[in-house]
Amino acid sequence: MRADAQANRDRLLVVAGAVFAEQGVEASMRDIARRAGVGLATLLRHFPTREALLEALLRTSFDELTARAAEVEATGSPREALMTWVREFVGFTTDNHGVVTSMVKAIEEPESALHASCVALRAAGARILGAAQAADVARPDIDGEDLFALVSAFAWLGDQPGHEARAKRLFDLVMGSILTERAG
Repeated sequence: MRADAQANRDRLLVVAGAVFAEQGVEASMRDIARRAGVGLATLLRHFPTREALLEALLRTSFDELTARAAEVEATGSPREALMTWVREFVGFTTDNHGVVTSMVKAIEEPESALHASCVALRAAGARILGAAQAADVARPDIDGEDLFALVSAFAWLGDQPGHEARAKRLFDLVMGSILTERAG
């Protein structure tokens, strides 16, 4: 890819991330192109559909969250790692309005371009949860799929107007129910 084309693609991804965070994943493609300083045709050359743009943007973010799981595992106790990573995952999903629908859909559709990233993200959460369970600081009756579903539920609640404070309170309540007081 030519350097100017790569620069346009990179700028489109940055701008799309900001626009999706502001307006949700149904934001206007024309608005994204305008804000990036390119024509709609340039946007469509790089990303022929909204789904293609969303997949390129989310795949990077999901891969970063998966890598972040390994970082928090290496630097904190299993309890702190689980709490930190889940909080960051929930923060990402609530900062990116409407993304949870794409996540849930992609995890169920193996042919989706986001499927592998979503599966890896869910596996990273399961691994952190498993470490907390092995250290006896998390309930043994929850698994990675449950954790992924909880993040999805928090994201949905955070997307509802006027429920941000309730979502934060319920996050603390649910994580307090998952985490135990025992030390490993």
